[in-house]
Amino acid sequence: MPRRTATMLASTLAFIALLCVGVFLPVPYSEMSPGPTVNTLGSTDGEQVLEISGRETYPTSGNLNMTTVRVTGADYRMNLVEAIYGWLAHDNVVVPHDTLYPDGQTEEESTQENAEEFTQSQESAKVAALEQLNIPVASRVVVSSVLKDSPAEKRLHAGDVIREVDGTAVKEPGDVANLVVKHQPGEDVVFTIVPADEAAAAEKAGREPTVTRKVTVPTVKAREDDRAIVGIHAGTDHTFPFTVDINLADVGGPSAGLMFALGIIDKLTPGAMTGGTFVAGTGTIDDDGKVGPIGGIEMKLVGARNAGAEYFLTPADNCASAASDTPDGLTLVKVDTIADATKSLEKIREGDIEELPSCEVG
Repeated sequence: MPRRTATMLASTLAFIALLCVGVFLPVPYSEMSPGPTVNTLGSTDGEQVLEISGRETYPTSGNLNMTTVRVTGADYRMNLVEAIYGWLAHDNVVVPHDTLYPDGQTEEESTQENAEEFTQSQESAKVAALEQLNIPVASRVVVSSVLKDSPAEKRLHAGDVIREVDGTAVKEPGDVANLVVKHQPGEDVVFTIVPADEAAAAEKAGREPTVTRKVTVPTVKAREDDRAIVGIHAGTDHTFPFTVDINLADVGGPSAGLMFALGIIDKLTPGAMTGGTFVAGTGTIDDDGKVGPIGGIEMKLVGARNAGAEYFLTPADNCASAASDTPDGLTLVKVDTIADATKSLEKIREGDIEELPSCEVG
């Protein structure tokens, strides 16, 4: 066989071998890519994303789009060729698998966690929106979860309203832990509660609960230190003066909170907040209206611009990353709070674009 032919054959075989290795060799990476965007002022699957009843609402126009990121599943094993392609593709990001699924988290666990965060973000969005509009929202401290095989199991239940601990009134979830840890492990704690079913019935009937119970729960020592615990997580539940439903399936995580809150405000106030423009954005939100950072900002920018967005409301802590690679035609608007966002939407509506707070490369 001629030397030239032999060399070409050897090179071809080596290439095929490398290609096979690349295809079959798994690497510890996952991929993020732009996901769909949804207009919180519009509808999806035949339902309004935001439905408000029991309160006057007003027509809206334009877009206030929440943005999402697609990620490969926890059980998906990327090969070397896919990883290289992802690194070279501008609209995708390849990240270590543990970044998306820490501590060996399974697909089911990740889905459950994202669902819980999404539910909490909806609750906080409602509170923040109504507080921004000076509409009072009643709150109460509740048992949000009970740990399996803990002293509180079968004594306390999720949804129980915690009025007092050892006779001391509680106003914040943190008050519960502060009062419990005053005990030594093995001592009893007395909770004064409104049972969950009574609390739900009272809220539905629009009355104050009339049934309270005292529940004694023994403490045990925490695994990580010597603190006394009973095995519950305390949280905050809210009673709204009217109904706000958020109808959106197959979405998880907390990052839509800001856009939900803005959509609620727009529907409850006369005039269109956007002035008819296409605004997208992202950001977590807490009950006080503070906007927090999110992951996958680069992917969300691409998804927003592909959908037609002109402006993107960007959490302050994500600004530097977002500004380093902004799609052409998309204007970043820096936001720290929901009040910042509403002021910026006013500037967009009135055409004061040069007055918008911008994001700078860090």
